[in-house]
Amino acid sequence: MINIDELVFDEKGLIPAVVVDAKTKNVLTVAYMNKESLSISMEKELTCFWSRSRNELWLKGETSGNYQHIVSITADCDRDALVIMVEKDGPACHTGTDSCFNDKLFISESRSEFDYEGLYELIKGRKVDKKEGSYTTYLFEKGLDKILKKVGEESTEVIIAAKAQDRAETIYEISDLIYHLTVLMVEAGISLEDIRSELASRHVIDKKVKQEKMV
Repeated sequence: MINIDELVFDEKGLIPAVVVDAKTKNVLTVAYMNKESLSISMEKELTCFWSRSRNELWLKGETSGNYQHIVSITADCDRDALVIMVEKDGPACHTGTDSCFNDKLFISESRSEFDYEGLYELIKGRKVDKKEGSYTTYLFEKGLDKILKKVGEESTEVIIAAKAQDRAETIYEISDLIYHLTVLMVEAGISLEDIRSELASRHVIDKKVKQEKMV
């Protein structure tokens, strides 16, 4: 463990802080801290920054309720930058999005890896910027009834494949179902965080039930 006095602040007394979601590992935002805001952050275990535009301390969530609970703070090798792992109560960006980093500048077609968050964002983008010839765009244009019909159809296909104990076909049909469920989520305005929170709450309940049974 290092001491706050070992950090290197710039000529304005600031140090950049990269805030990362401890659960998803997504970068949420980049802000600046001075010694006072960093001390407050460590004392309260809530992110507190220095606003360069307003020249004042800024406790994240004080007005919005979207607090960021600090899990850890790590300095880089030069000790002039910080990574702060947090558990957040709500959106990190003032625009209401989960992260401040949403506008992709470049994606390598040969090196990019699949991730579910990326699929969700792609589907979400199709609802706003409709691409001609896109099946996802077609579903959004047809509306909720069409999407629900497809969810029902794909659910049935999963059951048939699983009943037949056809592993490859079951994987294929589950993938189709997950895709159509994701389209439904976007259509209904349900975020990945909404689902994570619901599943997390069920996990806690499950643990309590198990404990009660053990007693």
